[in-house]
Amino acid sequence: MTVFIIRRVVQSLLVLFATSVLVFIGIYAIGNPIDIMIPADASAVEREAAIQALGLDRPLIAQYWSFLVDALQGDLGRSFVFNQPAVGLIFQRLPATLELAFVALAIALILGIPLGLIAGLRPKSVADETIMTGSILGFSLPNFWQGMMLIMIFSIWLGWLPSSGRGETGEIFGVTTSLASLDGLKHLILPATNLALFKLSLVIRLTRTGVRETMPLDFIKFARAKGLSERRIVSVHVMKNIMIPIVTVVGMEFGSVIAFAVVTETIFAWPGIGKLLIDSITVLDRPVVVAYLLVVVTMFIVINLLVDIVYSMLDPRIRLGDGQ
Repeated sequence: MTVFIIRRVVQSLLVLFATSVLVFIGIYAIGNPIDIMIPADASAVEREAAIQALGLDRPLIAQYWSFLVDALQGDLGRSFVFNQPAVGLIFQRLPATLELAFVALAIALILGIPLGLIAGLRPKSVADETIMTGSILGFSLPNFWQGMMLIMIFSIWLGWLPSSGRGETGEIFGVTTSLASLDGLKHLILPATNLALFKLSLVIRLTRTGVRETMPLDFIKFARAKGLSERRIVSVHVMKNIMIPIVTVVGMEFGSVIAFAVVTETIFAWPGIGKLLIDSITVLDRPVVVAYLLVVVTMFIVINLLVDIVYSMLDPRIRLGDGQ
């Protein structure tokens, strides 16, 4: 296990370095933020002073070297727009995104596993056909379209839920969250539901497939021969077996939920890192965009490592040792 973790850390550092090169060159070689930040009637002297203040007058290689040296010290640059550390801006917005991602995954798991069990235990029934048809819609419909429909139905037509913002927040165990107030919960429901729909469909299909593959196996037949009730067989033996792929996929998907919450946060004006990214791209705030991408890549790497470790705990046949 120790050797595996050390090897993964080294690999992760190499991935981060390669990502930093590609992202930095890709972002800094495109467009000119001065054209957006400086008024059109600014003089040539003012324009040149702004370029020098942002360090944009230096060659791209020199800019990257300065960025790399600062990054090794935890500094990913200062925002051109806010004149604050880019990492600080991201960490200010990150709790809102994490809250949205956790609630979305909770919705997907709480609803998806029972629905998948029902569909898997009753194949070709009305319930199975209905659930699987719904999961196909969850996969097929574009995320932005789902968000707009949710706003139209529940905010405009019915007037039940607010369509934008995070609402009133409070603290739970010292953590600021929308879950601490009724107004915050109302603001959270629509964006979390929109973000959860694709993952809900995925969990349903994973669970159903796992149940259909597990039920004919010999250890299930042996459990029935021992006289165990069907409920115990499903809740203990079947669930333990199907949770391995679910944990693996959901763990991987958590990173994608954070990374691709951009559309949902933009539609619902949710003040997370996804909306910060879109706003930064609009004004070519390069340090924030680069810092966002590097933070997200780091989160993917950490999540993948944790998933591997949890996978080995769930399945004793998996050993993260020297041979892997």
